[in-house]
Amino acid sequence: MKALLLYPHFPKTFWSFDRFLAMAGVKAFIPPLGILTVAAMLPPEWNLRFHDRNVAEEPEDDWHWCDLVIVSAMLVQREDFHQLIRKAVAMGKKVAVGGPYPTSLPAQALQSGAHYLILDEGEITVPAFLEALSNGAPTGVFRADEKPDVSLSPRPRYDLLQRDAYLMMAVQFSRGCPFNCEFCDIINLYGRKPRTKQNHQLLGELQTLYDLGWRGSIFMVDDNFIGNQHNVKRLLRDLIPWMQEHRYPFNFLTEASVNLAEQPDLLELMAQAGFFGVFLGIETPDQDSLAITRKQQNTRHPLVEACRTINAAGLIIYAGFILGFDGERSGAGERIEAFIGETTIPQPMLGILQALPNTALWTRLEQEGRLLPEADVLCGDQNTLMNFVPTRPAQEIGREYVQALWRMYEPATYLERCLRHCLAITPNPHCAQQMHVPLVRALGLLALLIWRQGVRRPSLRGQFWRQLLQMARQQPRLLALYLGLCAAGEHFWEYRQLARERIGDQLGQDALVPSPPAPGVSAREPVLAGVD
Repeated sequence: MKALLLYPHFPKTFWSFDRFLAMAGVKAFIPPLGILTVAAMLPPEWNLRFHDRNVAEEPEDDWHWCDLVIVSAMLVQREDFHQLIRKAVAMGKKVAVGGPYPTSLPAQALQSGAHYLILDEGEITVPAFLEALSNGAPTGVFRADEKPDVSLSPRPRYDLLQRDAYLMMAVQFSRGCPFNCEFCDIINLYGRKPRTKQNHQLLGELQTLYDLGWRGSIFMVDDNFIGNQHNVKRLLRDLIPWMQEHRYPFNFLTEASVNLAEQPDLLELMAQAGFFGVFLGIETPDQDSLAITRKQQNTRHPLVEACRTINAAGLIIYAGFILGFDGERSGAGERIEAFIGETTIPQPMLGILQALPNTALWTRLEQEGRLLPEADVLCGDQNTLMNFVPTRPAQEIGREYVQALWRMYEPATYLERCLRHCLAITPNPHCAQQMHVPLVRALGLLALLIWRQGVRRPSLRGQFWRQLLQMARQQPRLLALYLGLCAAGEHFWEYRQLARERIGDQLGQDALVPSPPAPGVSAREPVLAGVD
């Protein structure tokens, strides 16, 4: 069997980092771990060709060469996902699909012509698909009623990657999350009981990346890295000597719940193991909204204090925030802005709530008759406000979203947050806290950064050099991390303009009240229009 494995395009999103990746000389943020794991489950006698279309599109000859096309996708990749299915069907190829998007909305993949739906988790459904294929089944939908033992999961096929095209590599230790947030689809996809790999499995995956020559940052893509605290501490205690023996070839970024701040021993182990950052699902500082959406873990301790604890332990904080919860009071966007200003989180991801299929939120809104007629089509759409009727005017939510995003990513404000956050970090005595970039690319990135922020823009020039000197004096070990954050600003300053245009197209540009820029910075700098 000759199989062509494809990973669809991502549209421009908050996390696409387009401008920053171009400056760093790479094509994509992280590789698609799911389809690489599926590749490891396929029979060894099969001939495989893999293409991440975010790195490079597949040659046309590969379409003629293959017998089977396999596509994996998330909701946000839906447009290219359907185009790939339709192209394969038109060429007379069999198509198998999987991933979070078809698992959540299988009917949409069938409508585009997919022959085989390999849904849920592949450790169970890929073998069922292979058996049906060997028996000559022309179509099939393969689902699992149980969650697999991830200690039996194979090592991903990292060898299929064009590794130097990525900013980071990716590994996974656990799946699932113990919490019950109403809007989250993780517990529907992977369950509330976190399942972990064996320590030797994870170390084996790291050894594979090491042997393949990777040096630098790795995203631990767990849904909640600390969901099973007992097992994760055991892992870290084994990971620390491995990192020491290999002279810290990697550093790690992961996702965790805010109760990480309640675990000083876990924070210390993460620092010793080489973690430099963590993404937190903070969502909102409004306690009423947290209670409504069942995010109880964020209500036990003051959120500002939790962020400061994690920051002081040596981790840079990335965080997600959401507007549009039921019962939300006017001014929620401004309260999020104030929280971010107090915690100095450099790169807050602000989004507007959407109901995802099969979540508790979806079920409740469906029962209340508040889902829009095409809610399943609209969910995950970057150009849509929300796919349900909110409890306060959608126009008000849209205005608050645009204004908060615009002001938070005003260039001078963003650079000041980057400085304050880095100054608050306790330097890691075990390894450097930075996202590694090869030397040649790092020098090119530095030159572009100096040109764009230290020379070309008069409104930023003085601030850029003052802050750079302050970092060099006060936190020299974190200088590379700080410069990376500054460079990432180039993407966010473009993205806020794109977000404003998308929301403006829905509400009417007149509905968006212009947001005043911070003192000394023009709100209409060339970069906001995408001009170099």
